Amino acid sequence: MASIKIRAKAKGGITTVKTLMSHPMETGLRKDKKTGEKIPAHHITEVSAEHNGNVVMTANWGGAISKNPYLSFKFKGGASGDKIKISWVDNKGESDSMEAAIK
Repeated sequence: MASIKIRAKAKGGITTVKTLMSHPMETGLRKDKKTGEKIPAHHITEVSAEHNGNVVMTANWGGAISKNPYLSFKFKGGASGDKIKISWVDNKGESDSMEAAIK
């Protein structure tokens, strides 16, 4: 199952990108209700977006971002059929990326 869903639409020279990422986004501060032990930190630290291979957005995140984060942004350029790629890396070194065509 893909951890990233992407919708991108170009209109009037501006591309709007909307993404939904599946990730637990644990801060490291919550305790397990059954054991009382702290749940280890596990969160996305960097998200980047590429349009036809050029980076158009980079976000540095920490533990304060909610579970299954939603991200929306706009950039100049992009046309129907162009590729947009979203990638993330988390604090455990895990990563994922997904590519979609702009509509």
